[in-house]
Amino acid sequence: MIVGNIHMIISRELKAGAHPGDLLALLEELSPVEKAGVLERLSESETALIFQEMEDYEQAELLRLLSENKARQLFRGLASDDAADLIGELTADEAREMLSSIGLDESLDLSDLLKYPEESAGGIMTTGYISLPADITVEEAIGRLREIAPEAETIYYVYVVDDAGRLSGVLSLRDLIVSAEGTLIKDVMRTNVISVNADLDQEEVARVVSKYDLLAVPVVDSEKRLLGIITVDDVIDVLEQEATEDIYRLAGAGEIEGVELTEAKVNKIVRMRLPWLLISMIGGVISGSVIGVYENTLEAIVMLAVFIPVIMDMGGNVGTQSSTIYVRGLATGEIEKEREWAYFSREVQIGAVMGAFCGVLIAIIALLWQGNPYLGLVVGISMFSTISIAAILGTVVPMACNKLKIDPAITAGPFVTTLKDVTGLLIYFMIASAFLEYLR
Repeated sequence: MIVGNIHMIISRELKAGAHPGDLLALLEELSPVEKAGVLERLSESETALIFQEMEDYEQAELLRLLSENKARQLFRGLASDDAADLIGELTADEAREMLSSIGLDESLDLSDLLKYPEESAGGIMTTGYISLPADITVEEAIGRLREIAPEAETIYYVYVVDDAGRLSGVLSLRDLIVSAEGTLIKDVMRTNVISVNADLDQEEVARVVSKYDLLAVPVVDSEKRLLGIITVDDVIDVLEQEATEDIYRLAGAGEIEGVELTEAKVNKIVRMRLPWLLISMIGGVISGSVIGVYENTLEAIVMLAVFIPVIMDMGGNVGTQSSTIYVRGLATGEIEKEREWAYFSREVQIGAVMGAFCGVLIAIIALLWQGNPYLGLVVGISMFSTISIAAILGTVVPMACNKLKIDPAITAGPFVTTLKDVTGLLIYFMIASAFLEYLR
């Protein structure tokens, strides 16, 4: 009954012009078997509209539950890049079976896409592009567009290739429309084409599209032969995916391949997150041992303990800020290799200024609270030193990891925090010990 009702609602809403992405909420509470039941009842075109809005892992799950005919229809209706992503979610046997069930041409296209790494330009490109020779007129080009446009991913750009398939120029649909009759394509095309190599990482592709404000970017091989295109909607998916990965790594959570982190099994989540918590726990034990070394100092001046949390928290906040900004700048390309040390110098200055301001403020608070200028001096110097060093650690640690080819995003949480806590406590108690006779 539920499946039938949802099927009718989705069908009605699609006919009324509703966006298929907005209708996915109707399927969220259903089991995979019930979702498959809804798709089986929808028409071929309606099923395709809903199916293409789903995540890859969910598509793969439903594909296993659908009838062979429905699965084949859905698969053949996907763009080549989306189909390749879906194949990547299937087992080897399932992939072979699916490839054998579709036409030879489609199989060849997908085989070409699957040979590239999943997160490379070749792995996310589509072969549904429009290419034309340079020696035809704009009228002939528009005529060909009418014939082949339904099969293309986008028609906003027309790529010009030579007899060997090498990319030689590009022109927009607007260029074709406004050109005078009889004009040859080669006379209006732009020859300085922005393109990317098939082996380029998808993050770099996203930067290229963003930098040049492109709706699509062509993908070429080492000999400049046109292989496919990457459209802006794919780039948006890449940006979302990479941002999500960075956020998870900053939190020490990583990712689970093929499954949304919010939907993964409890045991997998625990295995992934527990190691980082253990690192933090070890850091806490080390920090506790530092306090133990200065136990006599703490017993002599109990008021010192009151300021430990604020000094540690301020250092932690600054360290997290510095590491997050550095990792983000590295990911977006805003911090280039030749500018790393200039950025580091700037971060040292920022840390010193913030440390000086907070140090003076906390020193005044300590003085007014306890009436002891030496306590204010100890707390103020400790605050200044802790914040300054935290800013340095928050930049140096991920920078060093980047040099060692280790993902710097994973250092922002446990490693920076542990180092900051230990150094902050050492600074605080060393300064306090030096002024101990004045603090009694």
